[in-house]
Amino acid sequence: MSAKDHLTSGENPQLGPVKGVIFDMDGLLLDSENLAMEALIESGHALGYEISMAFCRRMIGVPADGCRTLVREAFGESFPSDAFFEGQEIALRQLVDAGRLTVKEGVVPLLDLLDTLHLPRAIATSSSRERTDHHLKLVGLFDRFDAIVTRDDVHRGKPDPEPYLKAAEAIKVAPSLCLALEDSHAGARAAHAASIRVIVVPDLLQPTDDVRAKAWAVVESLHEVAAFIRRSTPQA
Repeated sequence: MSAKDHLTSGENPQLGPVKGVIFDMDGLLLDSENLAMEALIESGHALGYEISMAFCRRMIGVPADGCRTLVREAFGESFPSDAFFEGQEIALRQLVDAGRLTVKEGVVPLLDLLDTLHLPRAIATSSSRERTDHHLKLVGLFDRFDAIVTRDDVHRGKPDPEPYLKAAEAIKVAPSLCLALEDSHAGARAAHAASIRVIVVPDLLQPTDDVRAKAWAVVESLHEVAAFIRRSTPQA
């Protein structure tokens, strides 16, 4: 996989400089998606249901209400959704507290670059406030962001643009001057709908054709994002 051949803001007068960066969390900042999938399967098994990995992946980047719709459609209205997702939270917390949660490659150097460039940054995540704060504090990233928008802070989650619009407002940067970093289909669509340029860094899911068309670039890791920011930030 290689970066798409996009013009940078310096080469395209219609794109302004990057003045703020908005990160997804799970699968982008944190290597947490595999743990979340494992916890879903474990919770389903405890309730007597066989939940496939393929089905679990359909929930990546989808807010809680969307995930509940998916399980009802797959397993029927009688499926114990509350117990299923509560069980997942417990199982995931156990996996995380056992030391299995790690920071994705390239996160710390990219945050260091944003510090050097004095660029504000936020998180826009489909996770709950409780899970978000716990995970970020555990890996030492909580204090490195100017704002954090969770699913508890919005009325409509990804792929609706609300999480990204709220994050841009929180860091006081116009959407057109923000850069979103995403791994999920729903997240990339949300950023695009908010008129925020988005770089996709795939984790468990490869981007679909429509996501590729919406992306400013598709790259292997966050290490590659630094070059885009440097080229599109005047003070760099």
